[in-house]
Amino acid sequence: MPYSSREAQDKRRAFLDPRTKLVLTALLAVFVMGGLGGDRMKAIKACLSALPFLLLLAERKWTRFLRGLVILVLGYALLYVMPYLPGVLRHIALFCGGMLTRFVVTVVMGDYLISTTTVSEFICGMEHMHVPETLTVPVSVMFRMFPTIGAEWRSIRRAMRMRGIYLAGTKPEKVLEYQLVPMITSSVRVGEELSAAALTRGLGAPIRRTNICRIGFRVQDIVLLGFSGLTVMTWVLICAGVTG
Repeated sequence: MPYSSREAQDKRRAFLDPRTKLVLTALLAVFVMGGLGGDRMKAIKACLSALPFLLLLAERKWTRFLRGLVILVLGYALLYVMPYLPGVLRHIALFCGGMLTRFVVTVVMGDYLISTTTVSEFICGMEHMHVPETLTVPVSVMFRMFPTIGAEWRSIRRAMRMRGIYLAGTKPEKVLEYQLVPMITSSVRVGEELSAAALTRGLGAPIRRTNICRIGFRVQDIVLLGFSGLTVMTWVLICAGVTG
């Protein structure tokens, strides 16, 4: 069967360009999590909130989609039952529901960005935007660090469960000592190893790096970037008093 690096990169190419993902993440952080625009942009915010879940479906990330959707539904359920709760419970439900409905959407978008973007694609996108390497190198290390730390945490939990050390196990008082302490130590080690790996791959070198990964704007990128521009333009018009 014929093979080429170009064919391999086409097969593993993500649904969106990494630059489009960064724009959408920033947009959700500002308008949905930050609440910019208020109730006058409620319809646009609803569309923005649905985007991360649609993108997860497009990438066939079923587990991440269901997990984010369950948490979001839980947030809206808390807001729905909030008026019927007494006293302190009403305030707790309002706080938790508001936090979940605002933060979960942006967190899901960030999760989508990290899980569907390789370090090479991210660096290539940053180079196309002429971002300085003083910013590109640390962020690229973080891109690889979060999934690695997640894998380390799951491995530590599995090992401790075999020894009966978990909250509902026979030694719940040992959770802090035998799970969190190894996790902190492992995080430091992972950060040092990833920094060394980044330098070994030539990040921060004085010469220009080459990339075999393929990125570029396609139809879906143009549509979503156009929608992002429309969102910003709508906010500017609202601030200028042109539309209400």
